[in-house]
Amino acid sequence: MNQTMKQQYINIKSLFRVSLLSMVLVCCAMMSKAQLYPLQTMYFQNQYLYNPALAGMDSKFNLNLDYRQQWSDFPGTPKTGSVSADFQPTDKVGLGLIVSQDQYGLIKQTMAKVSYAYHVPLNGSDEHLNFGLSLGINNSRINYGDVIGDQTDAAISQYNQAKPYFDGDLGIAYTSSGFSIGGSIPNLRENFFKKGDDRFDSDALLFMALASYKISFVGGDKDFVVEPLAAYRVVHGYTDIFDAGVNLDMKNTGIYFQGVYQTSKSMNVGFGYDGGSYALNFSYNYETGQIANYTNGAFEVGLKFRF
Repeated sequence: MNQTMKQQYINIKSLFRVSLLSMVLVCCAMMSKAQLYPLQTMYFQNQYLYNPALAGMDSKFNLNLDYRQQWSDFPGTPKTGSVSADFQPTDKVGLGLIVSQDQYGLIKQTMAKVSYAYHVPLNGSDEHLNFGLSLGINNSRINYGDVIGDQTDAAISQYNQAKPYFDGDLGIAYTSSGFSIGGSIPNLRENFFKKGDDRFDSDALLFMALASYKISFVGGDKDFVVEPLAAYRVVHGYTDIFDAGVNLDMKNTGIYFQGVYQTSKSMNVGFGYDGGSYALNFSYNYETGQIANYTNGAFEVGLKFRF
């Protein structure tokens, strides 16, 4: 191989390395966006997703399955899947489990955690002060099989050499038959022990508070419940986010409609059916800012079983 060919080979290899590193950085930037657009189901159907204090709030065993993906499918399409379960082994104790996976481009992040909640009854039989703690493990990896280019690039091996780490969440909430307010500190490792990580997952959710109130209307065939909601989120490295939404639940038919606006310039709209022992919901997220010119939004499907 002459000197010219060697130089061309070096240039091509360098180009692959720069391109691959750029893809990793872009994918990680997209991963931080996942903190800005959480699963729609956490607002009304499954608030345990955001607050461990709300695990085991009733005597039934609840199983929730959620899947979210961008409407336009292409290689590396962001996808989020979540499976959660919670139940109440005693009157004052709730237990839960959450397993989720986020896939953005080359990066796949998997998280699993168990939760313990303690429910303290207050003056009224339907009023409780709830405390919760979640502990689990978080792991991120790049799939070599998805890499188009030099799979031996040092950027990939360096990323995959980072070990899985333990993490946890803290939560507190007040609940009654109509009113609910709570706050959680997720990602305790990011909040208190280590800022930033060589896997670029430093743009984590640091705090979330949520309040909702159910207003019942009764009369003939017009029985329905209106539930306005407000939330506040702190994401590391991003402007604080405010969410405002409403859920319209027609109890007689089991059909409900909901919408949530986020100051991160995003809007979620959805509908579903609650059959008592099961519930099915579909929602669509679309951008209201300049990025709307580059995306067709994302859809989410959720399924809930009560045993």
